[in-house]
Amino acid sequence: MRIIIFGSGGLVGSSLNRVLSSQDYISELLPSTRNDTDLFDFQNTKQTIEKFEPDLIINAAAKVGGILANNSFRTQFILENLKININILESIENEPKIKLINLGSSCIYPLNAKNPIDETELMNGKLEPTNSPYAMAKLTAIEIGDALKEQYGHKILNIMPTNLYGPNDNFSHESSHVIPGLIARINEAKQNNEESFNIWGTGKPLREFLYVDDLSYAIDFFIRNDIFEGLYNVGSGEEISIFNLVEKIKKIVSYNGDLSFDPSKPDGNPRKLLNSSKIFELGWKPKISLDEGLKNTYEWYLKNI
Repeated sequence: MRIIIFGSGGLVGSSLNRVLSSQDYISELLPSTRNDTDLFDFQNTKQTIEKFEPDLIINAAAKVGGILANNSFRTQFILENLKININILESIENEPKIKLINLGSSCIYPLNAKNPIDETELMNGKLEPTNSPYAMAKLTAIEIGDALKEQYGHKILNIMPTNLYGPNDNFSHESSHVIPGLIARINEAKQNNEESFNIWGTGKPLREFLYVDDLSYAIDFFIRNDIFEGLYNVGSGEEISIFNLVEKIKKIVSYNGDLSFDPSKPDGNPRKLLNSSKIFELGWKPKISLDEGLKNTYEWYLKNI
């Protein structure tokens, strides 16, 4: 197969490049970044696709961030993600032979969805307010993909991963997700010999996390089994409180200060566990535990930041 990975410079895209580059079913892999393709520009996006003539496109491109970034830059999160998704999907409108794997997010599901969250909860209630613009952009991509399938016969697989983390993540204090943000800030607190470390919220929310290479192995599983249609959750099946997560990271970083939670800051969704039984029943399971993944991520952070 000839495969394009859009967004190959990010967390997911760089992992996909690592995992897929050694697979025997790939004749040529194009790890596309913003250096070769401006996904905000339709003509440039279409030109890259027409020139490479892929059998499969993996859309791992997105503007992503944590609660603070999502809530502070709501306009940018919906507009930029809409542009990326629309340009990629419209570019293959008249090319139904090109398969597409579209990567979404667990935030597409309603705030009050029953846990573990099943794929059937899609569009079944109001979204979580702090990241609804991002979620709406991802939902739009699913809807456009469904339209292409019904009207032109495209094969489009939608994958909804749980909270991802790992090497090449965004470790910014202002715009990161929970794990990279905690790693960076706790490591800084250690370096500065700070006596206490402050965390947003109560620490009570429960979250599920998946090491990013496990998502790439799941995508490899879908490709090898010729599964290019439908909607699948991909998660670890395990959840942990934010409090216990912080304790784990504190131990890995070897930070000896006290932990202080700030209940005046938003917790976000109180619980978000995906039901990944559809892919589990097909025979795929994650390989990397949270402890191992956190250790790997911290080691990468120390070497690369």
